[in-house]
This record gives sequence, structure tokens and C-alpha cells, in this order.
Amino acid sequence: MTFDDLNSLGKRREPFLFISDFKAQNLKVIPLDRLTCEDVEFCIEESITKSTRLPILKKTPIAFEEYKNKFDKVISKIKSGDTYLLNLTQPTQIETELTLKEIFKEANAHYKLRYKDEFVCFSPEKFIGISKNRIHTYPMKGTIDAKLPNAREKILNDKKEMAEHVMVVDLLRNDLSIVAKDVRVEEFRYVDTIEAGDKKLLQVSSHVSGDIGEGWHERIGDILKSLLPAGSISGTPKRSTLKIIDEVEDYERGYFSGVFGVYDGETLDSGVMIRFIQKTQKGYIYKSGGGITLDSDVNLEYNELLDKIYLP
Repeated sequence: MTFDDLNSLGKRREPFLFISDFKAQNLKVIPLDRLTCEDVEFCIEESITKSTRLPILKKTPIAFEEYKNKFDKVISKIKSGDTYLLNLTQPTQIETELTLKEIFKEANAHYKLRYKDEFVCFSPEKFIGISKNRIHTYPMKGTIDAKLPNAREKILNDKKEMAEHVMVVDLLRNDLSIVAKDVRVEEFRYVDTIEAGDKKLLQVSSHVSGDIGEGWHERIGDILKSLLPAGSISGTPKRSTLKIIDEVEDYERGYFSGVFGVYDGETLDSGVMIRFIQKTQKGYIYKSGGGITLDSDVNLEYNELLDKIYLP
């Protein structure tokens, strides 16, 4: 199916699940009445509970020197003015005794998805939600280990993290302005706690909304296509930053950092597919990363990439 097909489904108010890859080039659409849990499982809920199980996870990440080389290339592009913020991600080989089905079942997250025996994600990040003719997005930028002394104050007062967050919020405001009117920041830089395996992370988010109009159901596909790739996991300016991502990352993100969501005939809810595990012929690959700005520290960014590799 195509994004135009989503317009048709929305016009008929037919509920569906959609899954888009990072580049919005591969779209999977499944009407909810044809969904089978053997192939696809999903869960979207706003309340989560702490898991009592701590599965063992062995990870073999990219070497620091190799990561630093990619990081330095990004910094060079920032200095030349080709990008101001770029979300640099990398794949990590992992080992776990759990299957993708078991990972999905055990996962503790607002947005969970398992697609066949190919990949699973358990994401804390909303992409967009639409209800009562208003569109909402909640960009997440800024992560810190909750155990650090005064962690909340540190993350909120960090100038680098503030600059990165402001850029993402501005990008999302501009993105929403393409499809909506009366775009405004409802809440700026609030802190959530995320269970990250054997540790807790503090994550900084904001809330941006706009008036999408009464006819949005017939434009669902157009709206999604206009907003992809998600600004929080690409960067700004988006077009030139995407070219740099292709050059520097040197691997295919695929469905990682794409989006999935559900339209129920009345509302739409969707999440960004981060915290992502893909099954390959060589085993499980976990894809993760973080935003890079001119003030970024390579050691902290490398550690953030590692902190985001966990089973909830």
C-alpha cells in the first residue's frame, strides 16, 4: 500500500495499523480486522508498569575509535554549516536468550511492536497523535542517568542539551505548520523517568500541538508523508542532514527510527520506533544513538548510545 491508500482508508473511517521505515519508502498497512497476532503484535498505552524480570543482555558495540571517527565527521559538517543537529545512530550486535515474541511480551514501554520474526521495538517516544481535530507531538531530546547526583537539575541546566532540545522543538513546530494551523508549544522541557533495564534514565520532552482541521481523516497519508522522517531522530535542516546520515552512518536503518501507529476511525496515535531490535542471519542487532550538536562531547555521546541498548 501507499500513503494515498491511507487517505482512502481514512475517508472510509476504516481502522488500520501502519508501519513506515525511516525514509518513508517502505510502508506496511494492515486493516485491524485482518491483523493476526502470529504475524504482528502491537500495544499502545499511556500507563506502564515496572517489569520484574531483568533479562541478560550481552552487547558488542562499535569500537570507540570507530564511533569517534563518525562523530568527528558530523562535527565537521556542523562547522561547515551543512547541519546544526544530527541524530547519529549505529548498530550493535547483542545476545539474549529471549525470542522476539518474548521480548515483546516482557517489554515495558508506551509503544510496542513486533513485526513477524523480523524486528521488535519498545519505544517511549510518541510521533504524532490526532484527536478532536488537533495534532500533537512530543519531541524527546536529552537523556541522563537518574542515579547521578542532581540528575534532573543537571539535564535541565545543561547548555548543550538545552540547545539541542530547542532545535528539535523548533523543527517540529515547523513540521506541524506544514499540515496544521495555530501551532504552539503547550509544554516546554518536562522530565519523564524511563526504565532502562537495570537502570533508570531521565528523558526530557516537550509538547507541541496544532489545529489539523475537520477533514484530516481524508488526509492521513498526506499528513504522515509530510512529517516523515521524524525530526527528533533525523536532525535539522532535515534535507541536508539526511544526506549526511547516509554518508556517515554507513548502514541501513531500515524500519529503525521509522514510525508505527494505529488509526481507529476516530483518532490516530503513533510512536517513533526507537529501542529497536532486528533479527538478522548473524543474530540480533540493536540500533541506537543520539543527537549531535557542535557542543557535544564524544565520550558522553558514545556512552548514551550504550545506555540506550537495554531490554526493559
